[in-house]
Amino acid sequence: MELSRPLSTITPTLDGDVLAVLARQDATFTTGALHRVLTQYSEEGIRKVLQRLTRQGIVHSARVGNAYSYRLNRDHLAAEHIIKLADLMNIFLARLTERLGAWEFRPVYAAVFGSAARGSMTMESDLDLLLVRPKDVPDELWAAQVDRLVEDVSRWIGNDVRPLQFAEAQIVTSGREEPVLRDVLSEGLTVAGSRAWLSQQLRKRST
Repeated sequence: MELSRPLSTITPTLDGDVLAVLARQDATFTTGALHRVLTQYSEEGIRKVLQRLTRQGIVHSARVGNAYSYRLNRDHLAAEHIIKLADLMNIFLARLTERLGAWEFRPVYAAVFGSAARGSMTMESDLDLLLVRPKDVPDELWAAQVDRLVEDVSRWIGNDVRPLQFAEAQIVTSGREEPVLRDVLSEGLTVAGSRAWLSQQLRKRST
């Protein structure tokens, strides 16, 4: 799935993207305001979608001067499901955080990074997941935890999962030499541990 376009799971059309924007904010939008968010689509295309969704009752429209404003009809029977779908990224991150927190050997730090964090994930994208392994964890027990997580997350979202693993000692002694960790620090979505810890390790000079 495309975590940044969660309604594409059920409709790959502009309708889903428009509904996602309206669902995430309990506010009114003009066609122009939506176009500034959904820049990949034409303003005319957005207008036609809004008119169609208004006829279906899931969107309210109101005339404001010479223009129209639109908002999600949150009383519509479909609204609660659309709102939940629009929030799938947060639901996913919360579930992942909960799962990692239940591990017998919890990671020192973990984060989703790459296309999922940047909002450019496609159906073909892997989910990139950084896992920092704590000290003194038996290899087979850590590997079993990671393998189960990879299988579960792939079932949750339908994409392959690519775990990037470092030992805690690697991060502490030479983490600043790993460019990918800089990427994680700048764009990653923390799901275990403290971002401040990673930042502190990357400021250290190798000895």
